[in-house]
Amino acid sequence: MARVAAEFLDSLPPELHVRARLAPLGDPAVDAERRRWFYTPTDHGGVPLRELSPRQQSLAMQLLATGLTRPAYVTASIVLGLENVLDELEGWQVTWGRERGRDPGLYWIRVFGDPGAPDWGWRVGGHHLSINVLVRGGRIAATTPSFLGADPAASPLLAGTLRPLGGIEDVARDLMRSLPPSAQAQALLHDRAAPDIVSGNRSQIHPGDRVIPLADLFRGPLPTAELRARIDRMDAAGRAKFTERDHAVMAITAEPPGISARDLTAEQRAFLRILLAGYTDRAPQPIADHHRRHYLDDRHLDAVHFAWAGSTAKGEPHYYRLTGPDLFAEYDNTQRDANHAHSVWRNPNGDFGPDPLNAHRTAAHGG
Repeated sequence: MARVAAEFLDSLPPELHVRARLAPLGDPAVDAERRRWFYTPTDHGGVPLRELSPRQQSLAMQLLATGLTRPAYVTASIVLGLENVLDELEGWQVTWGRERGRDPGLYWIRVFGDPGAPDWGWRVGGHHLSINVLVRGGRIAATTPSFLGADPAASPLLAGTLRPLGGIEDVARDLMRSLPPSAQAQALLHDRAAPDIVSGNRSQIHPGDRVIPLADLFRGPLPTAELRARIDRMDAAGRAKFTERDHAVMAITAEPPGISARDLTAEQRAFLRILLAGYTDRAPQPIADHHRRHYLDDRHLDAVHFAWAGSTAKGEPHYYRLTGPDLFAEYDNTQRDANHAHSVWRNPNGDFGPDPLNAHRTAAHGG
């Protein structure tokens, strides 16, 4: 990972290098930017693929691949390519204030610190993609937040259908449907699905957090009055269908909602393990393997809760949440007539990696 990141930075001319790398790690301004992340079609910070040469693009994709299992890398690559599909679906008309609104070249790469040092990190992000990795002491310290989305969630292929996130949707639905009525009632968070992931793109998540207004998911003010009005209309339409009471029910809570894995059958626990891997495999293979072993331990799996919102019928708006120690994962497929999916894997206690100095200050001085 360090070798590829260094080679990528070395390949850049000075004007791109200064945008691609922020240093030093630990500087408050650098760390504040490192903890900013997005999943909307906005500037994610760094250098976009479209400004890179073919070799530089290859190195950027190699860096992305070092942070993911191969299935996760393939899924991320499909997310980039879906920009072309979405452009056609929207009649080539959506601009987002740019010459081309849906552009597979608008995925940004940024390195934080020096890849040759013990502590450094990197991010690759764009519409429906945000992969964040931190290295401390020469070891991977964080791989969350990790976001993958798909719009459209399902697209026609010759003699088939493309569903990049179909696996983690279907397994969750199968798990919910496998529950007897009493257990379904326990797992049901709400009979209506939230219009987006509830955690949004917050740097940290806390009890009481609700769905973020759409305009606040972008970096800074939207570039044109027309675009601002469009976003406001989209947000109002979603909120008109989801009341304050609905938002309160779907808010993040201190206690995990839904049904505990300890109340599941062996078959249902197998579903849950597959579902968890659909999130924790968004990491380098050794990290993903560690998480799979972790949840093979019944004690660790028992601490995981599964909650569902909305309909269990295919093609209907739905949402689910996985919560446990150091685990928070969300999935929604509600927008564009339930053909626009979001999924995120978070660590409430370790997103973006621990800050040793702040942790020492908190322990020694109470904050």
